[in-house]
Amino acid sequence: MKLKKLLIPLLGATLMSPLYSQNKLQATPPWSKGANNPAASKGYEFQVPDVDNVPDLHGNPADARLVLFIGGNQFFVLPQLVEGFVKLHPELAGHIYYETLPPGILRRQIAANDTLTLGNLTLQVRPDVYEAGARVLHAMEQQKQVRNVTEYATNTLEIMVPADNPKHITSLNDLARPDLRLSMPNPQWEGVANQIAAALRKAGGDALYQQVYQAKVESGSTVLTEIHHRQTPMRIMQGKADAGVTWASEVQFQKKIGNPITGVEIPDSQNSTAIYAGGVMVDAPHPQAAEQWLAYLKTPEAQGIYHQFGFRSIEAGTK
Repeated sequence: MKLKKLLIPLLGATLMSPLYSQNKLQATPPWSKGANNPAASKGYEFQVPDVDNVPDLHGNPADARLVLFIGGNQFFVLPQLVEGFVKLHPELAGHIYYETLPPGILRRQIAANDTLTLGNLTLQVRPDVYEAGARVLHAMEQQKQVRNVTEYATNTLEIMVPADNPKHITSLNDLARPDLRLSMPNPQWEGVANQIAAALRKAGGDALYQQVYQAKVESGSTVLTEIHHRQTPMRIMQGKADAGVTWASEVQFQKKIGNPITGVEIPDSQNSTAIYAGGVMVDAPHPQAAEQWLAYLKTPEAQGIYHQFGFRSIEAGTK
């Protein structure tokens, strides 16, 4: 489906690397103030902080020649990836649109005739590429929804806490403590919740999982997220949460841009490793560009960008 009557400069989501050191704490959106909008022409820019803020939609879908639907925890690598990709394919410069929402939300958008509504804005745009966990992509491939599934990176879990770790959190088992307020991904649509569930059970059996995801949810001391890669660091920096389990790369990003965040490492024996993959949608409007994008993700340049934020290459991450 073609996007109708939308020529809207959508706000960016993260900071290009040159901007990292120049920004104050990112607890209050918008994070990048439009710096990561890849649209060629932005028209009249009208932005009201804390009112008009769409940090996970990037670019102009109306004239896009490549549309990417990418799991949200990669939001901070996309600016550099897009920049590197368009150097190889300059004909696509200014014509890439991408979304970095939770994978389950993106699948719901695809199932809803490629349509998403945020407040009073409804947009319809057909993706060329979908990226999420490898198991999901291979299942979609079996269902003839995607083709050419490409695995390109791995990631592990970490406990995100304030920089000084005032609650002295040292392990997953600490998360059961009644004094800890947690911000945790919602299993309903955030794929990372499956890896977190597995890690909790490795660390403390089903009792630990039930305490964190059942008892503490019911008591209100665990608050579930809709978009954990935005909400968990914000809640921690705003003093609304003491900790949350996230991907290690997300902790690395927050530290990289100078936010008062650190991570508590989870031992390999308790951790979970995710494998990231992408596939070309079978009805992709721009299949050639989609193939080029997936090929680029495997290049040394793209892999180097992932490594900057704690992702690992497939070979290193799966040994």
